Amino acid sequence: MLATLVDKAFDNPEWFFEIKWDGYRAIANLQGDKVDIRSRNNLSFNAKFKEIVEALQDWNINAVVDGEIVAMDEEGHPNFQQLQGFAKDGGSANLAYYVFDILWYEGKNVTSLPLVTRKKILENICPPGNTIIRYSDHIVGEGKKFFKLALSKGLEGLMAKKMDSEYVLGFRTKSWLKIKNNQVLEAIICGFTEPRQSRKFFGAVILGKYFGKELKYIGHSGSGFDDKSLKDLHKKFQSLITKNSPFKSVPHTNAPVTWIKPKLVCDVKYSEWTSDKILRHPIFMGLREDKSAEGEKDVTIVRPPAEESKKKEVMKTKAIPAKRKTGSDEEPATQKTKTGKGDPFQSGQKDVQLTVEGKELKFTNLSKIYWPKERITKGDMLNYYEQVMPFILPYMKDRPQSLNRHPNGIAGPNFYQKNVEGKVADWIVTHPYTSESDGEKKQFLVCTGAASLLYIANLGCIEMNPWHSRIDSPDNPDWCVIDLDPDGNPFDQVIEAALTVKKVLDEVDIPAYCKTSGATGMHIYIPLAAAYSYDQSRMLAELIVQICHHRISTFTSLERNPAKRKKKIYLDYLQNRSIQTIAAPYSLRPKPGATVSTPLHWEELKKGLTPALFSINTILPRLKKEGDLFKPVLGKGINLSQKLKKINELLEAESH
Repeated sequence: MLATLVDKAFDNPEWFFEIKWDGYRAIANLQGDKVDIRSRNNLSFNAKFKEIVEALQDWNINAVVDGEIVAMDEEGHPNFQQLQGFAKDGGSANLAYYVFDILWYEGKNVTSLPLVTRKKILENICPPGNTIIRYSDHIVGEGKKFFKLALSKGLEGLMAKKMDSEYVLGFRTKSWLKIKNNQVLEAIICGFTEPRQSRKFFGAVILGKYFGKELKYIGHSGSGFDDKSLKDLHKKFQSLITKNSPFKSVPHTNAPVTWIKPKLVCDVKYSEWTSDKILRHPIFMGLREDKSAEGEKDVTIVRPPAEESKKKEVMKTKAIPAKRKTGSDEEPATQKTKTGKGDPFQSGQKDVQLTVEGKELKFTNLSKIYWPKERITKGDMLNYYEQVMPFILPYMKDRPQSLNRHPNGIAGPNFYQKNVEGKVADWIVTHPYTSESDGEKKQFLVCTGAASLLYIANLGCIEMNPWHSRIDSPDNPDWCVIDLDPDGNPFDQVIEAALTVKKVLDEVDIPAYCKTSGATGMHIYIPLAAAYSYDQSRMLAELIVQICHHRISTFTSLERNPAKRKKKIYLDYLQNRSIQTIAAPYSLRPKPGATVSTPLHWEELKKGLTPALFSINTILPRLKKEGDLFKPVLGKGINLSQKLKKINELLEAESH
């Protein structure tokens, strides 16, 4: 979990304030005396910090904890340069591992518990009196006084953490904030100058910093180096040398420059910023080998929560729009742009106009809060769909949609809209459907690409609900779906039911793919490649769930009415019919936490898994790593007649 930078300290009774330890962030996986401790970049710290590993082995617990490895000076203050020297040369240092959070404990995932509960667990299990493993304590509410005290002790700053926040894996969140000494920052080394006079190796390092997603020059530093650091850094630079400047605008320097790829992060102390956003008197303090330059992109500074109460929404520094005067009032001007890439929907803006696939689209009310607890706006939601577009679109394209509209977010009323005749833009494609029950005719909106998907989201459709079939074969679904719908059952039981379905399908050699519903259940898809009817798809699902129910009847049911299946998981096969929809893969859900319906590896279905792990904050990093796990659903379909023979044989065996 990563923190967002704020520009000053604040007081707030709903927040914890901790010391910001100046060291290496480290996650420790503890299984009794088996210890694996790793950096933010997933590099092993086991060999570098054997003393800490041994202390963790003596702790002898089953847990995953988060903390910071620091070297303490003679006055008991963290000293990052001592830590660097120890890590490089293996010299002597007074090491400590300050633990401030816990992710797993005794086989249970605790990331969805509020921070106040997680810290109480951690405090209770930390070994008392241990000089190496130390609990990172906090104060409540009084951030301003604590920040002044931290600076007076020469500390780097504070961490502010919302007491009720969950632990969000791999994402920079506004539930954790960092308040730093304004005269120290992390900069990126972008080049080095030729040495002068008696100095060896290089003269100064050229420094850069990301402002939004653009890397900009912020000055150069020739101070803070000794002979050894000059030599070590020069050696690191060699493999990164490049002909081209990493800056769009090449800065003027007082000596010839050798450019390097912007990969190395360092700490820099300085006196102030100039009006041109250049550091005055920067002094090199050491490399941050635990951090990557990629992680510094788009690290914006936001207002602290104490000021949020005065405004309805947080306005990021980069998101403050141009203004126009309208009489005596000022309001954000509508912004026009020609691309949907990046973060075009800033919550500080009122409206944005985009050209997407040749269509002029106007997006409105971007600052409206859609998830109140998380302070997630409509603009944030639209940005999510713009970024996840390559992954979700294959499951949306050319499919009629059932629109579930939440014009005022998840706390307001919602309504379903299926018939859009005369109610949408002229360029929107629609699909006709006549109801079998009453003969009513409807025109369903069809998603045809990125423009129509964003159009749907702008209507307040937090979730995307496509048909199982496409308009070129509306009576032939691309997949068969089994929906596991719990009635207050623990998610561990949902996992057990899903694995039972997987086992049955394995026994009859049917491939299947699973995803969280984004709420409390799970969805299991079987590829059909539009080769069969909805009736055939429903029959297949019904036969499978009958076998599954026979095996786990104590906590599952085939009864659709919740009143008749209390505390049992409904094995729903009736989703397999025309116009019936469920949330698309990678769709947001109108649920607390802004959860996402997320495809999983079957191997991930283990005790302790929770849908809360997969949200608007965590999915994009996961997709970057895993890609689209659901892609085979749209590939080769099964041979139904062959599989039915095996299913019938299995049914007969189950009945005896």
